[in-house]
Amino acid sequence: MQKTQKTYTPEFKREAVRLAQTSGKPITHIARELGISDTSIHQWRKELAEHGEEAFPGSGHQTALEEENRRLKRELERTRQERDILKKTISIFSRGQQ
Repeated sequence: MQKTQKTYTPEFKREAVRLAQTSGKPITHIARELGISDTSIHQWRKELAEHGEEAFPGSGHQTALEEENRRLKRELERTRQERDILKKTISIFSRGQQ
């Protein structure tokens, strides 16, 4: 039997972290009430602390830094292709002048 991984919304994750921080209850108790593992809450708390508003982007969504990196890689590839075309053009025209 294949085990499916549950996915949680960013709102659920933020609420779980908020409960863990403000309720005064142990994280294991909150996790049990929510039906998740305490490890999940620890991971979500760490991610929220590191990334703030950009935490939990979800599948297909990227942080601003990842999107900028992706855009720059596309631009670099296009520039390399343009450079290669120009090199070939120069070599073709320089052969004709000899």
